[in-house]
Amino acid sequence: MSTPPLGGAGMPPGAFSGAQAQAAREVNTASLCRIGQETVQDIVFRTMEIFQLLRNMQLPNGVTYHTGTYQDRLGKLQEHLRQLSILFRKLRLVYDKCNENCAGLDPVPIEQLIPYVEEDGSKHDDRGAASQLRFASEEKREILEVNKKLKQKNQQLKQIMDQLRNLIWDINAMLAMRN
Repeated sequence: MSTPPLGGAGMPPGAFSGAQAQAAREVNTASLCRIGQETVQDIVFRTMEIFQLLRNMQLPNGVTYHTGTYQDRLGKLQEHLRQLSILFRKLRLVYDKCNENCAGLDPVPIEQLIPYVEEDGSKHDDRGAASQLRFASEEKREILEVNKKLKQKNQQLKQIMDQLRNLIWDINAMLAMRN
């Protein structure tokens, strides 16, 4: 992350830093959360880079390996770890500042966040729910009756197929006896 220069062209250094101090005092919780989210994204990115470096790095276990390359990768790894620790400290500061900003707020009960219809409407909804329940129970009863009739028809079809199978068996047995 880059920081803006402290002094602008043609501006005295104290004027711009005063504006920065004013902006720092006006940081709200939402912007802190945004900064925290960006910091978490940076942490994840740096961690992925560290794992990429570790995956590509070989241990210097006597195999012909260039120590210069090893030292270069080790330096990169140490730099990433240093930046990662800085990001974690920054995230901790943002977390503490958010908690400090939210400490004076009274928590709103969840029930107040859910809109609902007044008592007159709720009685109407109860009647509607009762009629829907009655309709659903009638529909379920009808489905059970249809399933029962379907099972009976399936049983009748099975009996007819068994009778036909026996009839064909008898016909084939008589034909075989004739020959």
